Amino acid sequence: MHEYDLPQTLPETPTPVTSFDADLVVVGAGIVGLAHAALALNSGLRVIVIDRDHEAVGASVRNFGHACITAQSGELYEMAQVSRRHWLTMASRAGFWLAESGAVVVARTATELAVMEELSATREPGQVVLLDAAETATRIGRPDADGIHGGAWLRDDLRVDPRTTVAKLAAWVAEHERGSVRWNTAALGFEAKNDGGAVTIRTSRGILRARQSVVCVGHDIDYLWPELAAEHQIERCSLQMALAAAPAGLDLAPAVLTATSMLRYPAFTDMPSAARLRDEVLASSPELLDIVANVMCTQRPDGTVIVGDSHAYSLAVAPFLEEDVSRVLIQEQVDLLARELTITQRWQGVYASSAVGPYLVREVEPGVTVVSVTSGVGMTLSFGLAERTLGAFVPALQLSV
Repeated sequence: MHEYDLPQTLPETPTPVTSFDADLVVVGAGIVGLAHAALALNSGLRVIVIDRDHEAVGASVRNFGHACITAQSGELYEMAQVSRRHWLTMASRAGFWLAESGAVVVARTATELAVMEELSATREPGQVVLLDAAETATRIGRPDADGIHGGAWLRDDLRVDPRTTVAKLAAWVAEHERGSVRWNTAALGFEAKNDGGAVTIRTSRGILRARQSVVCVGHDIDYLWPELAAEHQIERCSLQMALAAAPAGLDLAPAVLTATSMLRYPAFTDMPSAARLRDEVLASSPELLDIVANVMCTQRPDGTVIVGDSHAYSLAVAPFLEEDVSRVLIQEQVDLLARELTITQRWQGVYASSAVGPYLVREVEPGVTVVSVTSGVGMTLSFGLAERTLGAFVPALQLSV
C-alpha cells in the first residue's frame, strides 16, 4: 500500500502576498525537500527552505548517488522516469555533476543472467541491454572476465556525486530571486491555515507564514508526528558503507550492481526467476542475506569509489559499526572488480523504511503536508514525487521543463 493523502488546493483568491513570507515553506534540505523547492521555484512560487543542521549531513549525502530508474516497476517506475527528466534539467540549471552512464548488473551465474533476460524482454528495445562476459568485464573496468557469466546495461539510470549535489542544489535555491535557504533553523510546530489562508510554522528562529508547507524530514517524522510514523510503520534503516581511494586505471562510468541488488529492486523481483535467484544466493552466500546486502559500487568524479552496503532496521539506530559486516562487503567488491581497494572512510547511512509502502504523503493539518520516501530510493523518486505532490495543491501548476 502506498500512503498518499492529497492536500487541499490553495485558495482561489489568496490573501495579498504581503501577508506571507513565502508561497511555500519546505522543512528539510535533503534531496526530497530541495526537489520540492526547485520545482516550486521553476513554477513561479516564492520558496523558503529551512533545515535544522548547518549543512546537509543526512541520507542525501550518505548514499551511492545512484538514481536507479530502470529497476523500478509500476507506479514507481513512472515516477522515476518523471524524476529523471527533472534531474537532467536541474543538473544544467544548478551546475552539479551528473552522468547519463546507466548501470551495469553483473551476472556470475546462469540464474542471475536469466533474471536479466526476463526483464529485458519486458522493456522497450535498448533499455535493458544484455551483455556477454567480455562486454560486462570491459564496462566495469576488470582486466579479465573470470567468474563472469554475462550482464546487462540499464540505459536510463543516472549518477550524481552524493557529496556535492545537495549543496549545489541548495545554493541554486538560495541564489534564486524567489528562493531562500535558512540553515540551523529547526521546525518546532505548525498551525493550520487561518481564515486568511496562511499556515504558520514556528521555528527556532521565529515565525514563518506561507500559503503551504511541505515537511520532508525523512525518518525523523516521529520527532514531529509520532502517531503518523507509527501508523505508517516507519523505521530507520541503517547502512554500512565505505569509500576507497581512486584505484589506478579504473574509469567506472556506470553504477555496478550484482545479484544482491536484483533481490532488492522490484523490476527484478517481479521476474519469474527471482525466487530461484534468492534460493541460489542463500545457498552460496548466506552471509550476504544475513546482513541484507546490496553489493554495489559507484565511482565519484574524483575517482574514489563508494562501496556497500548492508541494511539493518530499527526504531533507533545504534552508532556502532560492525567490522565483520564491512569486511564482507569490501571483500565482495574486491572480488567483483578484481582489484585491491584501499579504504579511506567508513560511515553509517540512515534512511526511512516502511513495510506499508515506499513513500508517504499525508496532509497532517490544512496547509501542512508530510512527504517522505520510506524506502531506499529517495534519490530516484525525489523529483517525481515532488511534481506529484506540488501538482495536487497548486492550481494549473506548470511543472514541465
